[in-house]
Amino acid sequence: MPKTAIKAVITIAVLLAAVAAAAGIIMSRPTPEQLTVSESTSAIRAMTVEKESLRLSIRSEGTVTPKTQTDLIPEVKGRVTWISSNLVVGGYFQKGDLLVTIDAADYEARSGLAQAQLLRAEAELEHKRFEYKRLQTLIQDNLVSQSNLENAARAHKIAEANVIESKINLGQAKRDLARTKITAPFEGMVRSEAIDIGQFVQQGAPIASIYASDAVEIRLPIVNAQMAYLSAASLRRGELDPKTAPMIRLTARYAGKSFVWQGQLARTEGEIDAQSRMITAVARVNQNGQSPDVPPLQVGTFVAAEIQGQYLDSIVRLPRAALRPNNQVLIIDVDNRLRFRDVSVLRLENDFVLIDDGLESGEVVNLSPIQTVVDGMRVSLTLEPTADRG
Repeated sequence: MPKTAIKAVITIAVLLAAVAAAAGIIMSRPTPEQLTVSESTSAIRAMTVEKESLRLSIRSEGTVTPKTQTDLIPEVKGRVTWISSNLVVGGYFQKGDLLVTIDAADYEARSGLAQAQLLRAEAELEHKRFEYKRLQTLIQDNLVSQSNLENAARAHKIAEANVIESKINLGQAKRDLARTKITAPFEGMVRSEAIDIGQFVQQGAPIASIYASDAVEIRLPIVNAQMAYLSAASLRRGELDPKTAPMIRLTARYAGKSFVWQGQLARTEGEIDAQSRMITAVARVNQNGQSPDVPPLQVGTFVAAEIQGQYLDSIVRLPRAALRPNNQVLIIDVDNRLRFRDVSVLRLENDFVLIDDGLESGEVVNLSPIQTVVDGMRVSLTLEPTADRG
């Protein structure tokens, strides 16, 4: 056998032996222990959903203004002879109080002249009536002509007209005389005044600005969308019925203390502001209907208002932390796994979110701010108390 053939046989035998040895080693190695990978869990805070019935409210702010305000205007001209000590800025007066007197001498004279004119007209009427009746008797005996009777009838009518005119003149003179005394048309306060004793005032020229103190109003701007929270009856035009108008709670600080006043929605103004796109609601506060320990609501006070809105059922109130982007929340299912849920957000209210659709009572909602969420991830949870309804 040639040497080359012998070398080839030996090489093949060695290779086969090496392969057999390697196979034996692999077959005889120990089997590795199987490792089970445990699923990680995240600890979260959660709360159980409870539907409730609640009344919505609308918050706004505004400045107190008088409900009734008017200018004090003389209806006659003349020189001022007396001014009430209450006719000063901030002065208080009752309805019917005398505020200003104007020199009445000329008006007394005119009233006297008008009275005299009436007496003359009545005397003339009495004479013409007698003359007319006398001629009516004489014409039956053909003692006077028809033209004489007609002249007497005309004179009688003219005398009647003179009496009517004289009575009107006397009434006007008496009214002008009474107008020399300017009285308060209502109980209220003085906002401004521009008059002094001895000053000659003109008819129709304002001498003071006054306002009633029995009630005040506050104009409250409201976002157009929030008007949906009011009842339909509150949205109608014109003055609202006090029996059904929403109540309004007003708060402000006065003399270093916080006070609360109760009012009502009086009306909503009929226009939407072109700049802010807001609607103005007008609150009215009856000063005499407040608690005895609450001071009168001063004109010019800046107040915060909470308007009573609709009463709704089946609303879920959750902390804002429960709401995620795109109006979603995370529900924990029976296997303690997170699931995304779309919800309908009614409104955001302070630290809470109100949801009117998408959740049922008894479901559990996540409250923890988890950054990375995978649908179906397992969690361990700690239940928090139900959201405070206060």
